[in-house]
Amino acid sequence: MSDRMTQIYGWLGQILGATPYTLEPASADASFRRYFRVLVRGESSRILMDAPPERETTAPFVRVATLLQAMGVSAPRILAQDAARGFLLLTDLGNTQYAHQLDEQNVDALYGDALNALFRMQGADAGSYQDLPPYDEALLVRELGIFREWLLEKYLGMTLTQNQEDMFQQLCRALIDNALAQPRVFVHRDYHSRNLMVLPQGNPGILDFQDAVIGPVTYDLASLLRDCYVVWPPARVEQWARAYWQRLHEAHRVDVSWEVFRKWFDLMGMQRHLKAAGIFTRLQQRDGKDGYIKDIPRTLGYVMQVSKAYPEFAVFAGFLAGRVLPAFAEAAA
Repeated sequence: MSDRMTQIYGWLGQILGATPYTLEPASADASFRRYFRVLVRGESSRILMDAPPERETTAPFVRVATLLQAMGVSAPRILAQDAARGFLLLTDLGNTQYAHQLDEQNVDALYGDALNALFRMQGADAGSYQDLPPYDEALLVRELGIFREWLLEKYLGMTLTQNQEDMFQQLCRALIDNALAQPRVFVHRDYHSRNLMVLPQGNPGILDFQDAVIGPVTYDLASLLRDCYVVWPPARVEQWARAYWQRLHEAHRVDVSWEVFRKWFDLMGMQRHLKAAGIFTRLQQRDGKDGYIKDIPRTLGYVMQVSKAYPEFAVFAGFLAGRVLPAFAEAAA
């Protein structure tokens, strides 16, 4: 048994005493955290988060979990914690991800619940989350740099020409300006089908929220409706997005037309998908996690869809179609 597992069993022993239990893997994510399900006969299961303190900190998770509960949405409650050793004991939201349940018959109902929860989070008093980090220009620049560094340069071995460099900088400027122009709200930052759990009551259960920030109103909407792991027909996505815009508009949370909001949504999704494609390659190149590479064609497909819809991104669409996608197909073969 590893030293870390010995620490985990020792900590659980302090909490549960002589009560017998079993421990089984629950999940892992794209960070260095991992999760175990604690099964105690006759009692509700619990989740143990293992966040090695030299790699992670539990403080943001605890802070945002408390925020979400105050907002009236379903997030894990903290039952016990040892911040110094990086352990949290949480209520269990089950193991039924949206990603494993979504189909043509239930998607409107499940997305309806997710959009209701999003509306609730975005309507929270800004004072309650004012200490969250801002989704500012510096963070947006860093995120777009992930695409360039990890996908273009390290994975594909590309060196941009001066014309391509100019094109990429103009693209980044447009995406950053678009994000900064939007109303600022609570942003989960990973609001998609693998982080939403199907619950019998209070659906959905919301996970992986520790990176929450104050940022653009369309960010989580784009994460949900243009999910890197599941695709819906563009017309249907537009229908959901437009209905959500209408709801925001009627609540006086946005005062722009649908056409302006749609562009906000499109370009915000483009920024997110470029970042995600870079992160997926970084997970393989740096962290040895190969499972995300297969999601890159879907993710870049969204970028192509938006690039072709706006004349100002026509050159970038050509770069993706002519250079990036063929090079990726060859590298991933």
